[in-house]
Amino acid sequence: MPPFSRRALAVGLIVATVSASAQNAGPPIDAATRQQVIAGTIREMNAQYVFPEMATQVETALRSQQQAGAFDQLTGATGFADKLTEALQAVTRDKHIRMRFSATPLEDRAADRAPTAGEREAYLKSEQARNFGVEKVERLPGNIGYIELRGFASAELAGEAIAAAMNLVAHSQALIIDLRRNGGGDPATVALMSSYLFAERTHLNDMYWREGNRTEQFWTQDWVPGKRFDAKKPVYVLTSRRTFSGAEEFSYNLKNLKRATLIGETTGGGAHPGDMVKVATHFHVFIPSGRAINPISKTNWEGVGVEPDVKVAADDALRVAQVMALKPIVESQPDAEVRAALQTRLAELERGGTRPQ
Repeated sequence: MPPFSRRALAVGLIVATVSASAQNAGPPIDAATRQQVIAGTIREMNAQYVFPEMATQVETALRSQQQAGAFDQLTGATGFADKLTEALQAVTRDKHIRMRFSATPLEDRAADRAPTAGEREAYLKSEQARNFGVEKVERLPGNIGYIELRGFASAELAGEAIAAAMNLVAHSQALIIDLRRNGGGDPATVALMSSYLFAERTHLNDMYWREGNRTEQFWTQDWVPGKRFDAKKPVYVLTSRRTFSGAEEFSYNLKNLKRATLIGETTGGGAHPGDMVKVATHFHVFIPSGRAINPISKTNWEGVGVEPDVKVAADDALRVAQVMALKPIVESQPDAEVRAALQTRLAELERGGTRPQ
C-alpha cells in the first residue's frame, strides 16, 4: 500500500538485536537528532497507537532507556532506527511498528489529506511493475488452479488483475492460492479476493480504529467482475513465516470460515493496520492505529501468527497441496488413460519430485 493510506496493512519485519558493527550504519546523526526522534515517537504513539495504555508504557520505557544512555552510542541513522524499532517492539510486541530512516527529507503530511497526483502516479507505476501483486497464474496437472499473490494492492487498481486471474482458474477442480511471499496490503482487496470464493454474502473481518472509536466491517461483495470459484470446490492456501499482515488476514478469515485448508508454516503475526508517521526530518515510524477483530474468534493473529492446518516447510507446501488436491481428482476420474497419467503424477509428488516453486 502507498505510504498515504490509513488502511495499509504494511509489510513488517521482526528486527534482530543491533550488533556493535551495525550501530553506526547509515549517515551520521547527533544527540539533538536522536532526542528529536525519540520525543516525536513518544508524541505520535500517545496520539495514535491503537492501545493508549501501551503507548504510555512505551513512553516510560524510552525515557528510561534514554536517561540510561542506551542510545548515546548510536551515531549512524540506520543503526539508530533499527535499535529504536527493537525498543518499541520489545514493549508492544507489535510487529508492525518500525522506525525508518529516509535519506531524503520527509514531507509534512496531514493524516487525512488526499494523495497528490505525483504520489498516485508513483504508486500506480510501482504496482504496474509488480502486476498489482498477481505474480503467477497456472493450470497444474489434474486441472488444479494455481495463483501466486505477492501482495494485495489497492482494490481500485488490483481489481482487473484479480478478475483476470480468477477467470483463468474458474473451471479448475481445486484452487491453490500461494501467499508464501505475500507481505500484506489493502484489506478491501483482501475482501475482494475472498468474494470470489463464497456463494453468499459473508462477514469476513472487522477493523477497530482508535480514531473515532469506530469499527469497520468487511464482507464479501454481492457482485464481482468475472467468474466466482465454485464454493463447493476445495481451496488450499500456502503460508510461510514471510506471510504477513493482510495476507495473514486472508488466511485467518478463510480458516475460521472453514473455506480453505492452510498448508505451510505459521505466519509472521501482524494484525494491526496503521500508517507511516513523520517524527523528524529524516525519520518516520509505522504506528498501528487499528486492530483486526475476527467475527468468529473475536480476536486476531497478532504476535502468534496464523497456524496452518497442515504444517510443512514452506518450500514443500506447494507439493503437499497438489497431493491433497489431486487424490480426490484421481479417484473420481472416469477416463482410464487420464486416470493413469494422473496417478503417475501423484506418485511423483508423493515421492517428493516435481516440485515447482
